[in-house]
Parts: sequence; structure tokens; C-alpha cells
Amino acid sequence: MAEKKFVPFVSSETNMAEFTLRALIIGLIMSVILGAANAYLGLRAGMTIAATYPAAVIGMAILKIMKGSILEENFARTVGSIGESVAAGAIFTLPAFFIAGVWDPFFTPGHYLTSTVILISGGVLGIMFVALLRRVMVDDAELPFPESVAAAEIHKSGRNTGGGSKFLFGAMGIGALVQALGQTNFFMISYDKFIALKQQLIPSTAIKVKGGALLSAPGISPAYMGVGYIIGPKLGALNFSGGLIAWGLLTPLIYYFIGPFINATFLQEWATNFNAIYPKFSPAQALEKVSDPTFQITQIWRLVVRPIAIGGMLMGAGFTLFKMRKSLAAGIGRSITDVKKAASGGVVSDRTEKDIQFSWVITGIIAVAITTFCVTYFIFNTLLLPAIVAATVMIILAFFFAAISGYLVGIMGSSNNPISGLTLTALVLTALILVIIGVDAKSGGVAAVLGVAAIVCVSAAVAGEMLQDLKAGHILGGTPWKMQIGNIIGVVLAGAVMFFVLDFLNQADIQEGISKGYIGGFGSKNLAAPQAGLMAMLSKGIVGGEMTWPLIVFGMFMGLGLILMQVKSPMLISVGMYLPLETTFAIFLGGLVKGIVDIFSDRKKLNEAQKARVENVGVLIAAGLIAGEALTGLAFAPFKIFKYHDKPLMDYITQHWYSPHLLIGLTIIVLISIGLVRIPLKNAGRPDEPAPPKSGM
Repeated sequence: MAEKKFVPFVSSETNMAEFTLRALIIGLIMSVILGAANAYLGLRAGMTIAATYPAAVIGMAILKIMKGSILEENFARTVGSIGESVAAGAIFTLPAFFIAGVWDPFFTPGHYLTSTVILISGGVLGIMFVALLRRVMVDDAELPFPESVAAAEIHKSGRNTGGGSKFLFGAMGIGALVQALGQTNFFMISYDKFIALKQQLIPSTAIKVKGGALLSAPGISPAYMGVGYIIGPKLGALNFSGGLIAWGLLTPLIYYFIGPFINATFLQEWATNFNAIYPKFSPAQALEKVSDPTFQITQIWRLVVRPIAIGGMLMGAGFTLFKMRKSLAAGIGRSITDVKKAASGGVVSDRTEKDIQFSWVITGIIAVAITTFCVTYFIFNTLLLPAIVAATVMIILAFFFAAISGYLVGIMGSSNNPISGLTLTALVLTALILVIIGVDAKSGGVAAVLGVAAIVCVSAAVAGEMLQDLKAGHILGGTPWKMQIGNIIGVVLAGAVMFFVLDFLNQADIQEGISKGYIGGFGSKNLAAPQAGLMAMLSKGIVGGEMTWPLIVFGMFMGLGLILMQVKSPMLISVGMYLPLETTFAIFLGGLVKGIVDIFSDRKKLNEAQKARVENVGVLIAAGLIAGEALTGLAFAPFKIFKYHDKPLMDYITQHWYSPHLLIGLTIIVLISIGLVRIPLKNAGRPDEPAPPKSGM
């Protein structure tokens, strides 16, 4: 019996508007906005959210007003969601140039051009590889593409219903309002207090010890709560457990024993170094700052506990890839045969099966290879042989990881795609190869390693997201080559603006640090950038020989212990150790709220269709809270950069008539929590209504 041919929602013979100017503009705006929001979230919380679902809802809501077609909605979603992939590649790698000391200062015209070339090259490369693999992978019955199916069903259901745009946009407004009130000192965004212990004499010794712990309230952040809601109570608790290990065990324990050795001579030297970094403070003010136990215990976390966390992340990433070894091996094996099939595909007349021409694909791949060589040789100043090797390694790794990324997305969806683990593997392999051929830090090795890793990272992220959107388009009846061209335009725009987003956030935190006396910028408590910190430490450690190996090894043993205890996600615990406690605390609260929603859903005996509606509404609200806070945070960044924050109106008010209080912020958290519980449950619908598609976020 002949196999039944797949028929898309819109047949290939149908002549329907698709690649239109309005759909492209809507998609490009969403690409920049969702990319910027994810950059903000990723730098602060170490996580990003999938953009497919918000892009589908926003694009559908706008185009429905304009009487747009379903293929226009599909095209707008495809272009709009690609910015998140570019942002993921950017935040995982570009801050590493700053943290590793390669780009100091972060912003120069040359650094902007270099980063833009890296991001666009990686994005274009991912699209080119997907064009080679699309026909084989989207037709593979073994790959369910869960999030692609959900996205396609959202567009189908949107033909008849109003969708969930009101929840998304409403939550964006709430997130923006709360962030604006926090930025203007209407309430305390964060609060911590050092609890000192009385000096004691260790029995049988003459050593006096002093200790203490830094207690923190949850950060008043709708975005963090939104992240916690999306990842759920179990993963939120794992992330928070890392914060408890860092701030409740390791940091106070280390401070307990080294506290007696922080004497006057040590403090004076520390104050001199601090004053060199922040000349705004007088020597007396610097000495007062470093004498503060809060500052001291925070420095212990930065300089000792964070490297241990990086070792844990390294072990966690390796374990994640090990668990996926069968899928990874299958992806590598398939990718080789798939290229042969794609290259011999012949002339295709069906609109829904047309990709970018094969000759264009090969030209694009060669152009990116040449670009990588030029960046490595002329900008990073490596020797000729290492530049050639770097470009060759980049193409090979990018191809395999793009294929693997697409394969994993086909199985689990882009939300669960281990991009950081793939990037980490690419970085280590590149670093080891360059070290073998004699490259060191003085010959541009650190920069070359980070550059190759960045291109591979963006390529893998874009390939996974692109293939997910192409599968959704395949179901709906979209034209692949139009979607691919649209994504190339989206990658170019997102790649051109993403550096400014990162620099805005970096400069704002540096200026705030100068004002308040902490070390700001990438890697600080406000912009933790855990993945970039890991990349920076590994590249400097392997190529430059500057790795704090004992601490890294301690962290790897800790990660191994977590694996042996069969912890669900050792990587997430290590990320929690790397982040400030106020961040993991707020994420944990969001996870608890999602747990409460699940409990009430069970108590109300909701059926699967009702639970799916509750899930979708909750995810939309959480995504809106994240986007609203992120965009408002970006809007306030220029005021900090240009030091308008020194004497704003609210600062004057708080000095004379009003004192911001944490209780107001905690009240806001309670109100957001109530809304995240009541609104989704209220919109569960009737038991006899059909189940909507799940978001898959």
C-alpha cells in the first residue's frame, strides 16, 4: 500500500500572500525586541526563553487586525523568533571577550564591527546548513518536532479565536510598570544584610575565628518570577539549591576560616587596589568599603565560589552531552548522508519544497569560512597557520553542531536544546587544537578560540530555531526559501543591534558600580553571565595557562557527586551557585507559584484540555512579565550610562520625604503571584472544550 502523501494546511497550489513587507517589518521588530529581552534575561539570570510562542501570538494578533493571511503570520513568526537565537549566541560568548580581558573597554568601533561580523556569520552559516538538511529532517517520521506542531496549531486555532495576546500584552505592561517603579526607587529592588558571628576560639588551638552569612531577600523582579513559572517548581528548586550551597554553606564557611587573616595590612592593600579601579572614592572611603564584611564575603563568592561553580557547570555540561550520546551520534551520522541526499535532490517544482539554491548555500558557507579566517588573522592577530586551522575547525564543528542542534530540536524542541553544552565542546576542542599547533595568549589564541566558539554557538542556535520554524511552516504550507531569506534578513538586523544591547547593559552596570562601590559590568552580581564567565575562564585557562585549576577541579568533583546522587540537573545547581541569591530566590518563588497552580488544577479535577489552557495562559503571562521588565530595563540603561541617575527626581524625594521600603516590593511579589495563580485557573474553560496546543516553552 502506497504511503499517504502529506498535505499542508495551505496547499502548494494556493496563491496566498506570504513574504510581504508588513509581515517582514513585524517580524524584524519582534526579532529585535525578543532578542533584546532574551539578552537582558540571559545576562542576569543565565537563562533564555523560547521566542517561537510569543512571536506566534504577537504576529498573529497584529496581522489579524490587518486581515493578514496565515502564511504571513507564519513568516512573521519565523523572522521574529530568530532574534532570540542570535541573542543566545551573543550572551554566551561576547561578554567572555570582556571578562577574559581581550576587549577592555568592551565598546569600540572595532569591537562592534567584529562582534557584528561574528553574529551575522554564525547566523547565516546556521541557515545555510539548515537549507542543506531541511528536506530530509522535516519529513523524518522519527522526529516529532513538538514545539513546531504546537506553533502550527496556534496559527490554525487563531483563524477562529482571539488567541492569548491580551494576556501577553497585559503582562508586558505590568512587568514594565514594576521595573519602572523599581528603577525610580519607589521600592527596594533588592535587600541583603550581613549577620556576624561572635569571635570564637577553635578548641585545642590558639586560632580565633570570626564568621557570618549574607542573608538576602528575593529580588523584586517580574522577569525572574516569570522564568521560575516557566521552568516549574522542580527545576526552580534545583536552581535555588545552588544558591543555598553557595551562600548558605561555601561562602560563609570560607569566610569563617579566612576572616582572622584579614588584618590591617591586607585591608590597606585591598583598599589601594579598589581605589585604583574606582578613583571616585577617596583612600579613606576605599578602606571603609573593603572593611565592610558584606564586601568581603561578596568577594569570596566572586573569587572562590564562582570558579567552583564553573567546574560544576563544566561537569554538568559534559554529563548532559553524555546522556544525549546516542542522539548526538545519530545526528552526526545522519548529517553526512543528508548532505548527499540534499545535493542530489534535483529540480523541485513544488512551492512548499523549494529551498535556497544549492549554489548559494555553498557560496555562503565558503564566504563565512573566509570571513572567519580574516577575523582570526587580521583582527585577532594570530599567525597564518592558526588562522587557517581556526576557519577549518569552525566550519567542521559548525556543520556537525548545526545538524545535531536540528536533530535535538526535532526530538525535544528548541527550549531544551543544550546550546551552551555544544558551545563549550566547540571551545575546548578549538582551544586544544590551537594549543597543539603552538598558539598562546600572546599570539591571539584566547580571542581566536572565543571567536570560533561564538560563530559555532550562533550557528547551532539559529539552526535549531530555523529548523523548528521550517517544520511549522511545512505543516502550514509555507515556502521554505522565503522563510530562509526572511531569517537571513532577521539575523543581519539582530546581529547588527545586539552588541549595542549588550554594551548598554554593561555600561549601565559599570556606572552604577562606580556610583555604589561595587565592581560592575559583565560578571557582576547584576550581569552574572554565567555561560560567558565559563567560556572566558576555559579559554584563558587552556590557551593562556591562567586557569584556577584547583577550584575548577573541586567544582568538577562536586558536579560528579551530584551526578552520582542522580540529581536531575547538576548544571542548573551550578548555575544557581554562580548567580546572586536574590536572583535564584525570586526564580524559586516563581516555580512555587507554578506548583500551586498545578495543585489547584488537580484539586479542581481539571481535565487535560483545561490543564492545557491553564498552562498556555500562565506561560503567556510569564513571558509578558519577562519581556516587559527586560525592555524597561533597557530603556533605563542610557540614563545610568550618562549618569542621569546621580540626582533623579525620585532620589531627591527619597532623601527628603520618602524612604523606599522592601515591604512594598514584597507586596508587589504577592500580587503578581496571586495573578499568576488566579488568571490561568480562571481561564481553564469548560470541560467539553477541545484542548488547545501547548506552548512547549
